[in-house]
Amino acid sequence: MYNLRWMRHPDQKYIEAIISNNEVLVEEIYRKFSGKIKWMVLKNNGTEAEAGDIFQEALLSICYKAKTQDLVLSCPFDAFIYTICKNLWLKVLSKKKSHPFIVDEEMEVGEDSMQLAEECLIQQQRLKLLNEKLQELGGDCAKLLQLNWSGKSMEEVAQEMFITYGYARKRKVGCMEKLIGLIKRDPQFNTLKW
Repeated sequence: MYNLRWMRHPDQKYIEAIISNNEVLVEEIYRKFSGKIKWMVLKNNGTEAEAGDIFQEALLSICYKAKTQDLVLSCPFDAFIYTICKNLWLKVLSKKKSHPFIVDEEMEVGEDSMQLAEECLIQQQRLKLLNEKLQELGGDCAKLLQLNWSGKSMEEVAQEMFITYGYARKRKVGCMEKLIGLIKRDPQFNTLKW
């Protein structure tokens, strides 16, 4: 997979902490974020034990996704984990055919944060599609685009690829056209609100 770290949110450190089992940051995750999840579950006919299970399941899900799909966080971790936990708890409630979901506005992450979290999940899917198509593109085109997206100037890209600056710029336009074509032809394209 290609490196898409140029799009990552500073809270990516929490994703990396989960993968590497960094005890200090994992404890920070529990300390900073589990309270909101506990409150959300308790307000919606759940128990403390169920809240703990939901939070743990969300962390395991994040860990799995990060290890298998190169998860790049593009929104605050707070909103991201809240959305995952909320979706997990809604599944539990639907299986129980339980009471409707209640949102406590004081404990809610916030409408802006929820919208940001939903956008983050869509962004994750877009990045996955972009990465897949970048791999499909392959070769010098993928290398040129990745070098440029990593923050290198076109002069630096040209030097690193042993081509002229003018050719690098021309090649970038052609590579972008190919990449955009690959993305637009994919069935997922229309579902990701580009």
